[in-house]
Amino acid sequence: MKMLKTLIPYIIILISTFYGLPLLGKDTGSFMVILLILMPLICIVTSFVYRKKHQSNYILPITIAILFTPTVYIYYNSSAFFYLPVYTVLSIVATLLAKVTTTKKG
Repeated sequence: MKMLKTLIPYIIILISTFYGLPLLGKDTGSFMVILLILMPLICIVTSFVYRKKHQSNYILPITIAILFTPTVYIYYNSSAFFYLPVYTVLSIVATLLAKVTTTKKG
């Protein structure tokens, strides 16, 4: 239960990203900027910050995969499934990088 409470702000950020940003897309170019730059950047930063503040390693990458999946059907077409493993792997890498750069206290 404690893990869920710590995850809620990050889930809100990710839901806003995955479900809100596509509403700003007007044409193919703007959707490409959203899919190729903004969403990956937000996934990386969110994962990095979450791991820095909390010790959970892989809950956020799994959450990213779960939250992004419905957006493929809502906003995009099946070709957008390509981004699912990309965002998940970027999140894992950011999590691992945060873990490596975290200094142990004590």
